Amino acid sequence: MSTGLRAGTFGIGTFEASGRTFPGLVLPDGEVIDVGDRFTDTHEIFGDWPRNLELLERRTADKPLASFQDVRPLPPLAHPNLLCAGANYKQHVAEMLTKNKFNQHNKLLGETDEQFFARNYAMMDRRAAEGTPFLWAGVHSALIGAHDDLVLPPVGVQHDWELELGAVIGGTGRYTTVDEAELLIAGYVMLNDVGSVDTFRRTDIPWGYDWIGKHQPGFKPAGPFVVPAQFVDVAELTITLKVNGQTMQDWPADDMVFSLPQLITYASERVRLTPGDVVTAGSPPGNGMHHGKFLSPGDLVESEITGLGRQRNQCVAEDIGDRKPVFGAWKNAD
Repeated sequence: MSTGLRAGTFGIGTFEASGRTFPGLVLPDGEVIDVGDRFTDTHEIFGDWPRNLELLERRTADKPLASFQDVRPLPPLAHPNLLCAGANYKQHVAEMLTKNKFNQHNKLLGETDEQFFARNYAMMDRRAAEGTPFLWAGVHSALIGAHDDLVLPPVGVQHDWELELGAVIGGTGRYTTVDEAELLIAGYVMLNDVGSVDTFRRTDIPWGYDWIGKHQPGFKPAGPFVVPAQFVDVAELTITLKVNGQTMQDWPADDMVFSLPQLITYASERVRLTPGDVVTAGSPPGNGMHHGKFLSPGDLVESEITGLGRQRNQCVAEDIGDRKPVFGAWKNAD
């Protein structure tokens, strides 16, 4: 099994082998090195990042414990705060604004779809220069490993994917500058921000949206590892996701409205950043809503971000026995 790492790099993750869970390093050739003798978990690693990075660089010469194909990658971080950007990829947002039936009242009389899209895209450029990021908080109980089954619940039917680039925080941060925020990025990780989109929009409450449907157990495949920031150039990354072998997302990672340092700065003004927190940059175009296709049991989702490893998640139906959801999915009046 290929690691997806570039030569000269390494990944930091949490792994299971022979019934034991441990923090470890993955090398490009697939060797896995156990660092559990020094660190309790990966949160401890990112708690004192510069010093621990030097230690890990020395540990890459250790005798490997196992091969990557023989271990199970767990979520690289067990309990991070997930701070997730929305509406942060220019192409994706412009497409959504153009196609969304709830935004059609903003289309000008006689305006073509192409003209409407161009106007929406220009609005993203203005937002980048003058606007404010949008973040929402996720729960770590939704995390699963890069090769685990993606369990689809009976609540909602439009289970959608959104492969995203995440920055892992090394240390703590509060009211950071953008330059300080960039130095807080210890590494990068990929995360698939799955959500049941037919549960999102509400017409029975004034604010109109309910995103708890993004937090179902298993809706956040993460990893398989974190790659230290010194090995990553975001401008060189491509985000790619396939469903049953068909490419759905394939987009440069840097097409952002707000950069990850900007998102981190914004987050630090709303919460205290802690070691191992993950700030995601949002989704590029190509989600299920765009394609008119959603995930069903039996689907295979294969994901990759250049140099950050690969995910392979089989979709299965959640077994809830004889239980039945009391509220189920919200049924919109319109």
